[in-house]
Amino acid sequence: MSIPAILCIGAVQWDLIGHTADPMPAGADLPGRVSRMPGGVAFNIAQALAREGLTVALLATVGTDAEGEGLVRAGMALGLDMRFLHRGGATDLYLALEAEGALVGAVADARALEEAGEAVLEPLRDGRLATEALPFAGTLVIDGNLPEPVLRGLAASGLLARADLRLAPASPAKAPRLAPLLAHPGAVLQLNRAEAATICGADFPTSLAAAEALLARGVARVLVTDGALPATDGCARRGLLQACPPAVPCRRATGAGDAFLAAHLAAEHRGAGREAALAAALAAAAALVSGDVIS
Repeated sequence: MSIPAILCIGAVQWDLIGHTADPMPAGADLPGRVSRMPGGVAFNIAQALAREGLTVALLATVGTDAEGEGLVRAGMALGLDMRFLHRGGATDLYLALEAEGALVGAVADARALEEAGEAVLEPLRDGRLATEALPFAGTLVIDGNLPEPVLRGLAASGLLARADLRLAPASPAKAPRLAPLLAHPGAVLQLNRAEAATICGADFPTSLAAAEALLARGVARVLVTDGALPATDGCARRGLLQACPPAVPCRRATGAGDAFLAAHLAAEHRGAGREAALAAALAAAAALVSGDVIS
């Protein structure tokens, strides 16, 4: 059995997203369109990496219901390795509303992932992908949808000893869950300014200020985005680097951070330097929010 180079661990679900081009005050009932597509942070990143030609497997949970079978088929059609999924319960769902290209609000029903708990990580222990004695030596992309006890246990285990980590908070509310993993020497934390604020318990005027604060807290490397404003790549060993995203019309919001992380990781896998990798990541996020690509 071949071992994939990258594992994406976290949320796999159906995304149901309502879009309207008009402002949406509370209680509004507006014309627009509703999209239903495979999603979740782990799935979004995995499919973007697969499009870059990388071998990716998912560690997640999907139900044994029709919705879960549909997600498995969708992943396989995209070239994802779906062999290691935990199966059980009802498939998770994400419901969001976007207006004028910005997120108005969302609800993530992640009960299946929460109930699965440590079972999602079993392939890293039972020899299918790795064991405690011989940990996985590739790249692990971990998102903040995993329950906090699972993330604490993962950080305390030896399963991450040889891994290159890419950490995606998933939302400002879930960002603090990743705290146990932030001191890992191979961790790259990718987040936006609002997520940095919840991790640090302080507001930041710029992505640069947020990156400096996270480096001061012991994060080895951090990538902070700030919408249309400059993004920052902060590295404890190589200092700070900034770049501006391309100016594009904003038609959608969901998945921009996932596109950024996947493009950055793929660029570095190809040997790109910091400047080129940051530019590629910003371009990918801009393409998604402008509607030029469908995730």
